[in-house]
This record gives sequence, structure tokens and C-alpha cells, in this order.
Amino acid sequence: MKLAVKKLDAIRLELKFEVPRERVSQKFDKIYGELGKVVKVKGFRQGKVPRHILESRHNKLAREEVIKELIPEVYQEGLEKEKIRPIDLPEILDINLNEGKVTFTAKLDVKPEVRVGDYKKIKIARKSSTVTPEELNKTLEFFRKGQGEGKEVVIDDAFAHGLGFPSLEEFSKSLTRQMEIDKDRHNRMDIENQVAEHLLKKAKLTTPASLVKKQLARRLEDIRQRLAKQGLSPEEITKKEEEVRPQLEESVEKDIRIYLVLEKIAELENIPVKEEENLAVKVMEFLLKEAEWEEVK
Repeated sequence: MKLAVKKLDAIRLELKFEVPRERVSQKFDKIYGELGKVVKVKGFRQGKVPRHILESRHNKLAREEVIKELIPEVYQEGLEKEKIRPIDLPEILDINLNEGKVTFTAKLDVKPEVRVGDYKKIKIARKSSTVTPEELNKTLEFFRKGQGEGKEVVIDDAFAHGLGFPSLEEFSKSLTRQMEIDKDRHNRMDIENQVAEHLLKKAKLTTPASLVKKQLARRLEDIRQRLAKQGLSPEEITKKEEEVRPQLEESVEKDIRIYLVLEKIAELENIPVKEEENLAVKVMEFLLKEAEWEEVK
């Protein structure tokens, strides 16, 4: 097998393959051997059809099967030989079977070189998750005004009873706990966003276009299915898709970049990640332990 590797840009490679006649011939022998076991031709017992008869009747099918089997085999061998680690399936082009040889081209993206910059001692502003009396009263006021429906209600023990609580005091305690959980979740998201913004600002890498395209397609399909379930027409779905596409593409690219940076940090710090574990979560935990914290209101 002959293989020529050409670097198209920072992450895009072009691999040109040429499979020699001998190997192609062996693959034809295999394919015709398999066809001979199942093909029925009048005047011959099954499994005893001469090769030249099979070739005259099933040459096109045999050529298709040879190419179908050879390309993935040879492609994988080429990756192993050149120690190439693609990040997605290749684009296979220019497939030819002429004069007994098979040639084809594969274009693929590899993992980009990632320079992470400083990632320890990240300064993080942590907001309090404590619910103040003013915040509780504001939420109770929302209930008093009928939760936005314009119909005012009296917030007392009877109101609490209607919600399954023994008293207004117990309802307020439960509401406070739920508000604290919500604030804690929002604060955690804010902290992770601070880390992500710091990492992306310091990192240098090329974003793989193939991954962006693939992930964007998945998210758009999720949106299409959700809108279809809501009863929107195909025209309305298409319009909505075009509205959200630019922002969604930007979000996808950001997610891919931050994941590649976190993956690089895991490699640099030898952070073990088991198959069932989430790499991003484990690396984020490491970064938060290394961070410098500032408590803010």
C-alpha cells in the first residue's frame, strides 16, 4: 500500500491511498468465492459456477464489494502507520479501480494543538446563595399578586394550608430552601462560566469545522423536533431555525473549544477519567480546587 499525507491546514489532512494489484486481486478472489457459494446459474450446481461466468454476470457487484471492503481496511491501516488520530469520520473522495489498482483520497480533521496558557489560580468571584428577607418578601409578593395572573390573594396560614403546609411560617421556610437551591445552581453556573471565559481567553487552538458542523446539525435537529411537537408548521420551523442558527453555531463552537482545553488540562495534569465519568466535570473540579476565591454579595 502506498500512502501520501498532505497537511492542508492546522488540523486538516489529505491522505492519498494506492492499493496494489496483488491485494486487490486477493480481495476479488474472496468476493467471487463468496458469490460462488450463493449465486444460482442454470446448468451449474450451486457452488460450482465457474469464475469466468461469475465475472461476466456479477462484475459490477464484485467491484462494489471489493471497494466497500478495501477502503475501510486500508484507511485504518494508514491511520495506524502514520499514528494519526482523527476526530471524526473522513470524507472519502476520488475512488477508482483501474488496471487492477484501487486509489482513493481521504480528507479528515485531527485534534488541534492546544496551548492552554495559565489555568491555575484562576480568580473567581463567588456570590452568596443565602436568601435575604428582602428576596423572600419579593417572592411572597409574587404569590400575593396571583403569580403574575393579576388576581391578588391573601398570604396567610389558610393560603399555606392550600399548598399543603401547616402554616405560613413552614411554607416560608420551604420556599427559602428552594430559593437557596436555585441560587446555588445559578451561582455554580456563573462560576463555571468564569472559569470557561478565563480558559478561552488564554488558550490558543483551531476549532475543528467538522465537529462544529456535526454538533450544530444535532442541536438544530433537536430544535426542529421540539417545535414540531409544539405544532408549528414546517415553514415556521424553518424560519425559527434560521433565527437561532447564528447564535447556536457560536455556542457550539465555544463548547467544543472549552472541551478541547479541558481535555488538554486533563492530559497535562494526568487527571484519571474512567469510562463512566465526565471529563469536563472532573477537570472543572480540579480547576476549582486550584482557584483563588473572592466572596461577593
